[in-house]
Amino acid sequence: MNELELLKPVSRSFYLSIRLLPRALREPVALAYLLARTSDTIADSNAMPAEKRIELLDRFARAIAGKDQSIGKTLKDLLLSKQDGSQSSSRSRGTKTLPDLSSGITEGEKALLESAEKILRALKNLSPEDQRDVRELLAIITRGQRQDLTRWSGGLAALANAQELRDCTYLVAGCVGEFWTRVCFRKVQSFTARLEADMLELGTNYGRGLQLVNILRDAGSDLRAGRCYFPEDELHAVNLSASDLVDAPAAFLPIYSRWIAEARAGLDAGLEYAIAINPARVRVATVLPAMIGVRTLSLLEESGLDALRTRVKVPRSEVRGMIASTTITLASQSRLRRARAQLSGSG
Repeated sequence: MNELELLKPVSRSFYLSIRLLPRALREPVALAYLLARTSDTIADSNAMPAEKRIELLDRFARAIAGKDQSIGKTLKDLLLSKQDGSQSSSRSRGTKTLPDLSSGITEGEKALLESAEKILRALKNLSPEDQRDVRELLAIITRGQRQDLTRWSGGLAALANAQELRDCTYLVAGCVGEFWTRVCFRKVQSFTARLEADMLELGTNYGRGLQLVNILRDAGSDLRAGRCYFPEDELHAVNLSASDLVDAPAAFLPIYSRWIAEARAGLDAGLEYAIAINPARVRVATVLPAMIGVRTLSLLEESGLDALRTRVKVPRSEVRGMIASTTITLASQSRLRRARAQLSGSG
């Protein structure tokens, strides 16, 4: 199975990072990402009722843990149910209709679901240590995805407070920073001179920062889909509710700006993390998402609350330029220190 071919259409910065990794790292990291994107696709399949998505997500989590052998075939059957006419034929027989998992997802995501059995088999072929790390990571991620599905089942609502938001960013991405760190310490010779505990903390904060960038970038579409990640107590302090944010009220700007600042702090941790890495290829792979994230935050700040109406995205030409520049210089530590100083100066 070619993990990178499956990754390319469903990822952007992470695909680019994984491609640069040494093979010893690439396989467990790519498989972990494929599993996370597959579970995310299940959770986001809005054509299916939330309770059905939760059921499938729970089964997929059990399959990752080695406790469900049939989920891959189930996902493939659900994908094919609409295409091969089995829904209409089952309806005419008076039997229960299969939900349509394929509606509203991309071709890349369909390919992921169709490959679920192969991905799960590939997981079993990893070393015992890699299997353990991947399974521990996915247990956390799927718990967060399940939490999201249950949290917003009753309509538009905000998270209660800042800690809930930080917990949410940990479950989705902070845990990935921990996973990346553990795998690198175990598999990369002379990974860093810093203590593992320090790198775990930086990696966690980096992951949280990257997820905050995603939340800020997608805030408008999330609100229209019934999800508000901004803390309710902060909104109430300026007499706002989650439903008010759809109209991008001016009173929301200070809250939005504070979370941009927190995202910047997370990316700063990512730059510090990357500077500490010795092998150049691993350093380049690690720092690319931070560079794209820094540029995304700049675009969000330029857009202000208009970003709630129109999705902000770094142009592909800029991303290609970042990749070329970073690869040519091998993300030299002195260059990254300058970039970090500029980031701190812009906060």
